[in-house]
Amino acid sequence: MKKSFAVFGLGRFGESVVRTLVAAHQDVLAVDIEEGPVNELMEVATQTLIADTRDEEVLRDLNIDTFDYVIIGIGNNMEASILTTMLSKEQGAKKVIAKAETSDQGRVLERVGADQVVFPERDMGQGIVRKLLSNHILNFIDLSDEYTLAAIEITDPTFVDQNLIDLNLRQRFGLTVIAIKHAGEINVSPKPTDMMALHDVLTVVGPIKGVSALDAALKK
Repeated sequence: MKKSFAVFGLGRFGESVVRTLVAAHQDVLAVDIEEGPVNELMEVATQTLIADTRDEEVLRDLNIDTFDYVIIGIGNNMEASILTTMLSKEQGAKKVIAKAETSDQGRVLERVGADQVVFPERDMGQGIVRKLLSNHILNFIDLSDEYTLAAIEITDPTFVDQNLIDLNLRQRFGLTVIAIKHAGEINVSPKPTDMMALHDVLTVVGPIKGVSALDAALKK
Protein backbone atom coordinates (compact mmCIF):
# COMPACT_ATOMS: atom_id res chain seq x y z
CA MET A 1 0.00 0.00 0.00
CA LYS A 2 1.37 3.40 -0.99
CA LYS A 3 1.97 5.77 1.91
CA SER A 4 3.00 9.40 2.15
CA PHE A 5 6.24 10.61 3.72
CA ALA A 6 7.65 14.04 4.47
CA VAL A 7 11.44 14.02 4.87
CA PHE A 8 12.99 17.09 6.52
CA GLY A 9 16.75 17.47 6.18
CA LEU A 10 18.46 16.09 3.08
CA GLY A 11 21.92 15.20 4.28
CA ARG A 12 23.28 11.70 3.69
CA PHE A 13 20.63 10.11 5.89
CA GLY A 14 17.71 12.12 4.52
CA GLU A 15 18.77 11.65 0.92
CA SER A 16 19.13 7.91 1.41
CA VAL A 17 15.67 7.72 2.97
CA VAL A 18 14.12 9.67 0.09
CA ARG A 19 15.76 7.54 -2.60
CA THR A 20 14.84 4.30 -0.84
CA LEU A 21 11.21 5.32 -0.38
CA VAL A 22 10.89 6.45 -4.00
CA ALA A 23 12.38 3.16 -5.16
CA ALA A 24 9.63 1.48 -3.15
CA HIS A 25 7.05 3.57 -5.06
CA GLN A 26 6.01 5.73 -2.10
CA ASP A 27 4.93 9.38 -2.18
CA VAL A 28 7.75 11.53 -0.79
CA LEU A 29 8.02 15.23 -0.03
CA ALA A 30 11.70 16.21 0.38
CA VAL A 31 12.47 19.45 2.26
CA ASP A 32 15.70 21.22 3.16
CA ILE A 33 16.67 24.76 4.06
CA GLU A 34 19.51 24.66 1.50
CA GLU A 35 18.95 24.81 -2.26
CA GLY A 36 21.70 22.33 -3.22
CA PRO A 37 20.29 19.17 -1.56
CA VAL A 38 16.79 19.98 -2.82
CA ASN A 39 18.03 20.34 -6.40
CA GLU A 40 19.75 16.96 -6.13
CA LEU A 41 16.41 15.28 -5.44
CA MET A 42 14.16 17.41 -7.63
CA GLU A 43 13.89 14.68 -10.26
CA VAL A 44 13.66 11.92 -7.65
CA ALA A 45 11.13 12.88 -4.98
CA THR A 46 7.42 13.28 -5.63
CA GLN A 47 7.73 16.89 -4.48
CA THR A 48 10.60 19.04 -3.23
CA LEU A 49 10.70 22.28 -1.29
CA ILE A 50 13.32 24.74 -0.04
CA ALA A 51 12.03 25.81 3.37
CA ASP A 52 12.88 26.28 7.02
CA THR A 53 10.93 23.66 8.95
CA ARG A 54 11.42 25.64 12.16
CA ASP A 55 8.77 28.01 10.78
CA GLU A 56 5.33 27.06 12.04
CA GLU A 57 3.68 28.62 9.00
CA VAL A 58 5.71 26.39 6.68
CA LEU A 59 4.48 23.25 8.41
CA ARG A 60 0.92 24.52 8.43
CA ASP A 61 1.05 25.22 4.68
CA LEU A 62 2.42 21.72 4.07
CA ASN A 63 -0.63 20.18 5.81
CA ILE A 64 1.75 18.04 7.79
CA ASP A 65 -1.13 16.19 9.43
CA THR A 66 -2.00 14.55 6.09
CA PHE A 67 1.27 12.61 5.85
CA ASP A 68 1.53 9.07 7.18
CA TYR A 69 5.08 9.68 8.40
CA VAL A 70 7.32 12.66 9.03
CA ILE A 71 11.02 11.77 9.04
CA ILE A 72 13.35 14.36 10.53
CA GLY A 73 16.93 13.88 9.37
CA ILE A 74 18.36 17.14 10.67
CA GLY A 75 21.35 15.76 12.53
CA ASN A 76 23.86 18.61 12.58
CA ASN A 77 21.56 21.23 14.10
CA MET A 78 20.03 19.93 17.31
CA GLU A 79 17.98 23.05 17.90
CA ALA A 80 16.37 22.78 14.47
CA SER A 81 15.73 19.07 14.95
CA ILE A 82 14.05 19.59 18.33
CA LEU A 83 11.93 22.51 17.14
CA THR A 84 10.88 20.74 13.93
CA THR A 85 9.91 17.65 15.92
CA MET A 86 7.89 19.65 18.42
CA LEU A 87 6.13 21.76 15.78
CA SER A 88 5.35 18.73 13.63
CA LYS A 89 3.55 17.06 16.52
CA GLU A 90 1.74 20.30 17.38
CA GLN A 91 0.58 20.51 13.76
CA GLY A 92 -0.92 17.02 14.01
CA ALA A 93 1.77 14.81 12.44
CA LYS A 94 0.64 11.19 12.78
CA LYS A 95 4.06 9.67 13.34
CA VAL A 96 7.37 11.48 13.67
CA ILE A 97 10.64 9.60 13.26
CA ALA A 98 13.66 11.70 14.22
CA LYS A 99 17.37 11.12 13.69
CA ALA A 100 19.72 11.53 16.64
CA GLU A 101 23.49 11.31 16.92
CA THR A 102 23.73 10.64 20.65
CA SER A 103 21.62 9.03 23.36
CA ASP A 104 21.13 12.41 25.02
CA GLN A 105 19.77 13.87 21.79
CA GLY A 106 17.49 10.88 21.45
CA ARG A 107 16.01 11.37 24.92
CA VAL A 108 15.35 15.05 24.22
CA LEU A 109 13.65 14.26 20.90
CA GLU A 110 11.42 11.70 22.60
CA ARG A 111 10.47 14.22 25.26
CA VAL A 112 9.39 16.80 22.68
CA GLY A 113 7.21 14.33 20.84
CA ALA A 114 9.20 12.03 18.53
CA ASP A 115 7.37 8.72 18.18
CA GLN A 116 10.59 6.97 17.22
CA VAL A 117 14.23 7.97 17.37
CA VAL A 118 16.83 6.39 15.09
CA PHE A 119 20.61 6.37 15.40
CA PRO A 120 22.00 5.74 11.89
CA GLU A 121 25.69 6.00 12.77
CA ARG A 122 25.39 3.75 15.82
CA ASP A 123 23.17 1.26 14.02
CA MET A 124 25.54 1.18 11.04
CA GLY A 125 28.40 0.19 13.31
CA GLN A 126 26.33 -2.50 15.00
CA GLY A 127 25.13 -3.70 11.61
CA ILE A 128 28.66 -4.09 10.26
CA VAL A 129 29.68 -6.14 13.29
CA ARG A 130 26.55 -8.31 13.12
CA LYS A 131 27.15 -9.03 9.43
CA LEU A 132 30.81 -9.84 10.08
CA LEU A 133 29.85 -12.30 12.81
CA SER A 134 27.02 -13.83 10.77
CA ASN A 135 27.26 -16.37 8.00
CA HIS A 136 23.89 -15.76 6.37
CA ILE A 137 22.38 -12.39 7.37
CA LEU A 138 22.66 -10.11 4.35
CA ASN A 139 20.87 -7.12 5.82
CA PHE A 140 18.62 -6.11 8.67
CA ILE A 141 16.69 -3.23 10.16
CA ASP A 142 16.09 -3.27 13.91
CA LEU A 143 12.48 -2.32 14.61
CA SER A 144 13.06 -2.07 18.36
CA ASP A 145 15.50 -3.34 20.97
CA GLU A 146 13.94 -6.80 20.61
CA TYR A 147 12.57 -7.10 17.07
CA THR A 148 14.18 -6.90 13.65
CA LEU A 149 13.53 -7.22 9.93
CA ALA A 150 16.25 -9.34 8.32
CA ALA A 151 17.26 -10.78 4.96
CA ILE A 152 18.74 -14.25 5.33
CA GLU A 153 20.31 -16.33 2.57
CA ILE A 154 19.59 -20.05 2.38
CA THR A 155 22.97 -21.76 2.06
CA ASP A 156 22.10 -24.94 3.94
CA PRO A 157 21.19 -27.89 1.67
CA THR A 158 18.93 -29.29 4.41
CA PHE A 159 16.62 -26.29 3.92
CA VAL A 160 16.39 -26.85 0.15
CA ASP A 161 13.27 -28.45 -1.35
CA GLN A 162 11.33 -27.74 1.81
CA ASN A 163 8.39 -25.38 1.98
CA LEU A 164 7.51 -22.87 4.69
CA ILE A 165 5.29 -25.40 6.40
CA ASP A 166 8.18 -27.88 6.59
CA LEU A 167 10.62 -25.25 7.85
CA ASN A 168 8.15 -24.07 10.51
CA LEU A 169 10.19 -20.95 11.21
CA ARG A 170 7.45 -19.33 13.27
CA GLN A 171 7.29 -22.18 15.75
CA ARG A 172 11.03 -22.83 15.83
CA PHE A 173 12.34 -19.26 15.86
CA GLY A 174 9.34 -16.96 16.23
CA LEU A 175 9.94 -15.61 12.70
CA THR A 176 7.43 -14.69 10.02
CA VAL A 177 8.52 -14.84 6.37
CA ILE A 178 7.19 -11.79 4.52
CA ALA A 179 9.09 -12.16 1.23
CA ILE A 180 11.25 -14.60 -0.71
CA LYS A 181 13.83 -13.62 -3.33
CA HIS A 182 14.41 -16.36 -5.88
CA ALA A 183 16.56 -16.05 -9.02
CA GLY A 184 16.41 -12.25 -8.80
CA GLU A 185 12.62 -12.13 -8.45
CA ILE A 186 10.96 -11.07 -5.20
CA ASN A 187 7.74 -12.73 -4.04
CA VAL A 188 6.13 -10.44 -1.47
CA SER A 189 3.21 -12.80 -0.86
CA PRO A 190 4.85 -16.19 -0.26
CA LYS A 191 2.56 -19.19 0.11
CA PRO A 192 3.08 -21.79 2.83
CA THR A 193 3.71 -24.33 0.07
CA ASP A 194 6.46 -22.33 -1.67
CA MET A 195 9.61 -24.42 -1.92
CA MET A 196 13.08 -23.21 -0.95
CA ALA A 197 16.05 -23.30 -3.29
CA LEU A 198 19.75 -22.84 -2.58
CA HIS A 199 20.66 -19.13 -2.28
CA ASP A 200 17.05 -17.99 -1.93
CA VAL A 201 16.84 -14.97 0.37
CA LEU A 202 14.12 -14.91 3.02
CA THR A 203 12.95 -11.61 4.45
CA VAL A 204 11.78 -12.34 7.97
CA VAL A 205 10.43 -10.30 10.85
CA GLY A 206 10.60 -11.32 14.48
CA PRO A 207 12.79 -11.37 17.58
CA ILE A 208 16.47 -10.54 17.15
CA LYS A 209 17.32 -13.68 19.13
CA GLY A 210 15.20 -15.70 16.68
CA VAL A 211 17.14 -14.34 13.71
CA SER A 212 20.41 -15.18 15.47
CA ALA A 213 19.14 -18.70 16.21
CA LEU A 214 18.17 -19.23 12.55
CA ASP A 215 21.56 -17.93 11.44
CA ALA A 216 23.24 -20.42 13.76
CA ALA A 217 20.98 -23.25 12.55
CA LEU A 218 21.99 -22.74 8.92
CA LYS A 219 25.15 -24.59 8.00
CA LYS A 220 28.06 -22.60 6.59
